[in-house]
Amino acid sequence: MKYYITYQHYLFSSFQQIRTIVRVRLKWVKNRSLDHIIDVQTDLKAACLLKDAIIRSSTGYLTSKSLNDSQKLLGLTVPTLRFIRRYPTLFSEFPHPKWPSLPCFGLTHMAKMLHERELEVFEQCQSDLVERLSRLLMMTKNKMVPLQTLHQLKWDLGLPDDFDKNLLRKHTDHFQIVKGTNGLACLKLVGWREEFAVSELQKSNEKVGFSSIDNVDGVDNHKYRQFKRGKAALEFPMNFPRGYGAQKKVKAWMEEFQKLPYISPYENSRAIDPKSELMEKRVVGVLHEFLSLTIYKKTKRNYLRSLREELNLPHKFTRFFTRYPGIFYFSLKCKTTTVVLKEGYRRGRLVDHPHPLVRHREKFHHVMRTGLVFRGKGLDILPHHLHSVDEQVKDEDEEDQSDEEEIEVSDECYEYDETSEVESESDELNLEEISTTSD
Repeated sequence: MKYYITYQHYLFSSFQQIRTIVRVRLKWVKNRSLDHIIDVQTDLKAACLLKDAIIRSSTGYLTSKSLNDSQKLLGLTVPTLRFIRRYPTLFSEFPHPKWPSLPCFGLTHMAKMLHERELEVFEQCQSDLVERLSRLLMMTKNKMVPLQTLHQLKWDLGLPDDFDKNLLRKHTDHFQIVKGTNGLACLKLVGWREEFAVSELQKSNEKVGFSSIDNVDGVDNHKYRQFKRGKAALEFPMNFPRGYGAQKKVKAWMEEFQKLPYISPYENSRAIDPKSELMEKRVVGVLHEFLSLTIYKKTKRNYLRSLREELNLPHKFTRFFTRYPGIFYFSLKCKTTTVVLKEGYRRGRLVDHPHPLVRHREKFHHVMRTGLVFRGKGLDILPHHLHSVDEQVKDEDEEDQSDEEEIEVSDECYEYDETSEVESESDELNLEEISTTSD
């Protein structure tokens, strides 16, 4: 049931003419805790991609020669050979069967066990994956997305490496592969699922609305009940960098922004004036929903750029990340640009029951760290059963980090140049082309 404000689209034309939001320019503030998470997960993702490439290999290993040009594809800041040798608990090194001077890299028994467990997690999460993909397609104008774009988002959305071959074939009642207008193979939604057309912001407020407590996490239940009756706007959770929330101009600006009607990202937005403040809040809602669909509540800016037209985002959408620092964090860590949904983290940890795949990847990272610290002895230290690894992960102490470190960039709002940057993106499609043989 649609319970968000369609409300004659809240009388779009008249509303857009009479309201003016106070414009406030903010300084960029670095969040060390979130930057650390991005740093750690960059290495974790690269190791998992290498693991998948070895699994895909017909020989069961990769040669050093085939990895020479993979650094940028993996998003690494160090050469791939140096990286893969850091983790002997995951990757075993041995000479080539024909050319002994050519190093080769395969998977250790622990890495193979982790991969088998990962396949089990994907199988157990089939319904969740179907819903996640369906909701992403439902947000787009044409209800379809190029497969090459989805391959870039596999890590963020929690999709299996071969989702386009196995997952989609099992769910032909939900998806079909078609040829897009640009000639690219696209994933298309077969039918609209009304039960999926509820945003995460609406779900979270509905949970609070049914609570017997008058105020939970700063959300007033009375306001939510008014929203349900069409008398109030749904508000975004705000978590400002230290010092911003108390500023009168910022507070007035956010109050005016929150009063704007909330337009569901699953609503048709073509009737809204693209230059209006209502469209601005709609764009914030779309970005909020997309990041909520990712299992780590974050993604690379360039991955969003590939969806810009389908999601009906403005050309320079990066300004929304820096303009609303209470909702988003814009990171420049690891020579790339990453946007994070701030409400998804608390004290450097994901909140609200992390996805089962996230839990599994924590085990993978534990095995990585053991190899980094103990080198060749790491496999002897690790238990031989994944259940014991899980217990070790639970016993690890949480790192003590301060949440934020303020860095003044300029006297005005930090506006990132969206046309000047060339990122070292991780592209899983190209990783499939890594050769496993030598000349």
